[in-house]
Amino acid sequence: MGRVGAILGCALVLTCVTPSSATPTPPPVVPTSIQVAAVPVPALGKNASLNGRRPFPAGNAWNTRIDTAAVDPHSRTLIASIGASDRLHPDFGADWDGGPFGIPYVVVTGTQKRVPVSFEYADESDRGPYPVPTTAPIEGGAASDGDRHVLVVDRDNWTLYELYAAYPKSGGKRWTAGSGAVFNLTTGKSRPAGWTSADAAGLPIFPGLVRYDEVSAGVIKHALRFTVGQTRRGYVAPARHFASTKTSTALPPLGMRVRLKASFPISGYPKQARVVLQAMKTYGMIVADNGSDWYISGAPDKRWDDDALNTLKKVPGSAFEVVKMGKVSTR
Repeated sequence: MGRVGAILGCALVLTCVTPSSATPTPPPVVPTSIQVAAVPVPALGKNASLNGRRPFPAGNAWNTRIDTAAVDPHSRTLIASIGASDRLHPDFGADWDGGPFGIPYVVVTGTQKRVPVSFEYADESDRGPYPVPTTAPIEGGAASDGDRHVLVVDRDNWTLYELYAAYPKSGGKRWTAGSGAVFNLTTGKSRPAGWTSADAAGLPIFPGLVRYDEVSAGVIKHALRFTVGQTRRGYVAPARHFASTKTSTALPPLGMRVRLKASFPISGYPKQARVVLQAMKTYGMIVADNGSDWYISGAPDKRWDDDALNTLKKVPGSAFEVVKMGKVSTR
């Protein structure tokens, strides 16, 4: 039988099969539901919990583990310039002069009304309007003459807005600020090279804060922000900006990362301090601004145990080492 005849023969055989003798084809399996990992929803308000949600992607510099990274060949010199015998200092807590201290933030919805902001350094600031509530907390309080940072997290659009030297005008209907920056918390896109932010290093402030919600959960999964007294005219990734005229290579550039040595014992510290110290071992600390040496930034909260946090002041600078740095940029 030829090829055409064979095909026709097969067709004839198939037409002779009765429905009762055919094997029924089982219906496709349709899942009744699709399991999708729930994205944690941050709470709302001043210094609100993020309920486990972490800003920026896992591969972002703030979220990268450095516990096994190489040590910079100039580590001892750089640590000495900050102060090997100086001690850590938590620049946050529950009570100081009658109120919580640290760098506050506020979490808002995507419908928060946006207000215009005018900037002193407009050429390196992201234009408004910004979703700043009229009651947004200001670092140091409404009467402060310090850095006056204002940090706003839009939880619905997962966007961070930060202001430096922020002052409300007309009852908060508009604001003035030294500088301002907007960060996409989903992509983690950096500032343009050479640009400042609300921080000297051109970095976001909020992702580097020690927050009560993380410490109470028992783990911090990101690097911490800290300041040093003198920096050099240069910056290293993830920083994007420098704030010094000093050229000595013994001084740390902005963006330099240090970590608490693996050999440093932390088991005897109170829980709140121990969680912070473990983060310093796992993720390290990033030099973000000029300020007091070894000052660690955190958000205020009346639930902090100041006695526990003050045990951090026992940790000397010599307990740290510098993580190997990349190229130092000078412009």
